[in-house]
Amino acid sequence: MTSTEIAHTPQDSAEVATSNLPAMPHRPRRLRRTEGLRRLVREHHLTTADLIYPVFVMAGEEQKEAIPSMPGCYRYTLDLLLEEVTAAYDLGIPGIALFPLISPDLKDNAGTESYNPKGLVPQAVRAIKQALPNLLVFTDVALDPYSSAGHDGIVENGEILNDQTVAVLVQQALCHAEAGADFVSPSDMMDGRVGAIRRALDAAGWINVGILTYSAKYASAYYGPFRDALDSAPQFGDKKTYQMDPANAQEALKEVDLDIAEGADIVMVKPALAYMDIIQRVKRHTTLPVAAYNVSGEYAMVKAAAQQGWIDERAVVMETLTSLKRAGADVILTYFAKDVASLLRR
Repeated sequence: MTSTEIAHTPQDSAEVATSNLPAMPHRPRRLRRTEGLRRLVREHHLTTADLIYPVFVMAGEEQKEAIPSMPGCYRYTLDLLLEEVTAAYDLGIPGIALFPLISPDLKDNAGTESYNPKGLVPQAVRAIKQALPNLLVFTDVALDPYSSAGHDGIVENGEILNDQTVAVLVQQALCHAEAGADFVSPSDMMDGRVGAIRRALDAAGWINVGILTYSAKYASAYYGPFRDALDSAPQFGDKKTYQMDPANAQEALKEVDLDIAEGADIVMVKPALAYMDIIQRVKRHTTLPVAAYNVSGEYAMVKAAAQQGWIDERAVVMETLTSLKRAGADVILTYFAKDVASLLRR
C-alpha cells in the first residue's frame, strides 16, 4: 500500500456517514426499547373495569342458541344466562347490558310487552340482581324488540310518532327500575325521552337509577348482526328519521347537550370504530363519562377475518379497544368483553 492509499473498513464508513449528521438529543426510540419501558410510558390503559358485556336473553329453559352472524355469541335462556353473567362477573367485568329476544306473538305496534312487569327483561333483572347484587345491570329502553314493525317507536301511517313513543318508553324504564336495574339505557333516539324518563324515575322514588343514554346513535349499516340476534329488523323503510346521519358531527354535540340538560348520567356514541372522531369530540365537550358501543358489525368483521386466518384476533381486539380508550371512551360496550377480561387477567 502506497503512502497515498487509505484502507477503509466498514466501521470507518459508518463513522464517515454519520459524522455530518446533526446532534440528536431526542431519540423517541429510547423509550420503546423494551417491553418494560413501553409499559412505563404508555399513555392509555385498557382495563377490565372499562367494560360492559352485552348479553341476549330469551324465553325457555336450558337453551343456548348460536347467533350465526356473531360467532361466539349466543341467546341464553335465563338459567344459562345466569351462568354466563356469573362467569363475566368472576372475570372482573363490572356490568352487563341486557337485550331480549321477544316472541313474535308478544309484539305489537304499541310495544306493550316492553313494560310488562312479568316480562322477560324484568324477570331477568330480578334473577341477576338476586344472584349477583353487585353486578351492574343496564337495560335497553326502546321498542324495536317489542314492535311488530321493528321500529324504535309507535308507527302511524308510516311515520314514527315521537311523543306517543316517549310515553311508552317512560313506562318501560319504570318497569325496569322496579325490577332492580341499575341503569336504564334509552337507545331509541326519540326527542325528549331522557328528560321524561328522569322525571318519572324521580317522581316514583328511583332517584338512584342512572341513565346511560345513546346520545349520538347513528343510522349505521353496522347493526345488521344485532338485528339478527333479536329479530328486530325494521319491516319497512329504515331508521333515518330518528337515528343520526353518519355525515354529521356537530349534531352529535347538540344531542349530547340536550341529553345532559335532561338528566343523563353517561352519554354514548354508537357505533364506535367509524366514529372515533365523534367520541373524541364528545369527550372534549363534556365532563360526563363517555361510553362507546363496539357494535355487532364491528365484532362480526373481526371474527370473519380471524376465521379466514387473515388477522390475529386477539391482537386486533386489544388494539381496537385500546384505540377507543385513546379516542376518549371511558366505558366500552363490547361482545369481546369476556375474552378481553381473560387476556388482561393473564
